[in-house]
Amino acid sequence: MLTAKQHELIRFIQQKLEETGISPSFEEMKAALDLKSKSGVHRLISALEERGFIRRLPNRARALEVLKNPEDVLPGATGKSAANDSGGNVVDLAVASPRQQPRAANDVIDIPLHGRIAAGAPIEAFEDHSTLPVPAALLGPGDHYALEVSGDSMIDAGIFDGDFALVKRTNTARDGEIVVALVNNEEATLKYLHRDQGMVRLEPANTAHSPQLYQSGQVEVQGKLAGLLRRYH
Repeated sequence: MLTAKQHELIRFIQQKLEETGISPSFEEMKAALDLKSKSGVHRLISALEERGFIRRLPNRARALEVLKNPEDVLPGATGKSAANDSGGNVVDLAVASPRQQPRAANDVIDIPLHGRIAAGAPIEAFEDHSTLPVPAALLGPGDHYALEVSGDSMIDAGIFDGDFALVKRTNTARDGEIVVALVNNEEATLKYLHRDQGMVRLEPANTAHSPQLYQSGQVEVQGKLAGLLRRYH
């Protein structure tokens, strides 16, 4: 059972998620519920979270997920704001189906930043170097890490020196995908992957650079490109 204020808030959060895929800000929730301060929003969210109706997504900024879907207000409930969070107007909630549980799209995830893709250093050398905050909308499911791009071998694919390559960690990839390849366990490079009769061809996206051809055992796929971040100075 929820108070009218709690019901009003969860309805507002769900409406925003369904319309935009983005969790409302605390300022938006405060205004929508006509509250005097954000502390009231915090109390309502904590109460809903404790009751298992919503949850805050870990390591993500301003991201809420609705776990239970509010049904219509029961007969006799006015829908007006209760005097406080323990007021008299209550509503029942039922568990929502998966399609009724939109996920936030504006949350931010901190992923490992392993360093620059540079000759002479395997990816593992950059483990636990630092982290990079990335909008979750740029990433799909799976484990991801970031690398700072060094050089111009992929400029025709829109990947420039200084960009941050967002990489899904995997050891498999299809021909034609852009991958992080570890060559001879010592040089990491970002290239198109092609296989030719037991050989592996790492293809640049710049006519000034030549393709690199290796025996299949010389190349280990360490991930494939999932997205890019670019800083403008």
